[in-house]
Amino acid sequence: RKFDGAPLFPERKAYTIEYKLSDLEAQLYAAVTNYVRTEMRNLNALAGDDMRRNNVGFALQILQRRLASSPAAIFHSLRRRRERLEARLAEEQVIARGGKLQRQEHFPSAYDDEDSDLEEAGGSEQEEAEQEVADRATAAQTIPELESELVVLRDLEKLADRLRKSGQDAKWRQLGEIIDKPPMIDESTGQRRKLLIFTEPRDTLEYLASNIRQRIGKHDAVAVIHGGVPRDVRKANIAAFNDDPEVRVLIANDAAGEGVNLQRGAHLMVNYDLPWNPNRLEQRFGRIHRIGQTEVCHLWNLV
Repeated sequence: RKFDGAPLFPERKAYTIEYKLSDLEAQLYAAVTNYVRTEMRNLNALAGDDMRRNNVGFALQILQRRLASSPAAIFHSLRRRRERLEARLAEEQVIARGGKLQRQEHFPSAYDDEDSDLEEAGGSEQEEAEQEVADRATAAQTIPELESELVVLRDLEKLADRLRKSGQDAKWRQLGEIIDKPPMIDESTGQRRKLLIFTEPRDTLEYLASNIRQRIGKHDAVAVIHGGVPRDVRKANIAAFNDDPEVRVLIANDAAGEGVNLQRGAHLMVNYDLPWNPNRLEQRFGRIHRIGQTEVCHLWNLV
């Protein structure tokens, strides 16, 4: 409380908004989940190679998170993984033809085991490290095993591309319903209030930015900040969101969300992707629900 006894913070309200997957989304969800479970079982063959096991397990977790994020995120993740593993396969086939590696011998584990402590990395460094692990870590230990994994990956990529082009995105449709209704829309003026959206993968961030710009009809109405945005541009985008009446939506991920003060610009927020670390829920809401905020703060969590 303040010295006069008034509350230091305004009221805060949070809502859990559930959405159901379309049939095509459910099909992709089941297929990717089956792939992840199969590869997790294959980790048992990597006994004694703890770092590689950790990397592969983490890569599979990232796929699950991106599957839950957006069709764009899972499609691009599968595409990048397929491309990196195809390059790996081509390299191993050349080595095998040169007589340095027999087809049934195990790949050297060091190929996958770059030492990156993702817990201590932060911002864009963590974002890039996660992407690197997700793209290349595999439990395959022989050329036939890698070829078999690539067959599955190609099928998953085709299914994800089909979903991406179908427009069957239940999560995006749910967000659309939220942003077109009060309190997002000021009923007295018909104007959109400012909105902060948190996501995780950059693919989803760019997907949302494109969709929302089309929905609003103004490119400059949406600003973005992520780990790849230069610091000076990031500051300019934050200032524009706080002060420019034309900028209505700011989309951010955790790589750029720490230490950002937005209580002057907004009191509405959506978690498009829920963080796996629950502490980040509080950190995110704290971008708008902080000292100096005068409005009741609203948060929507999409589940």
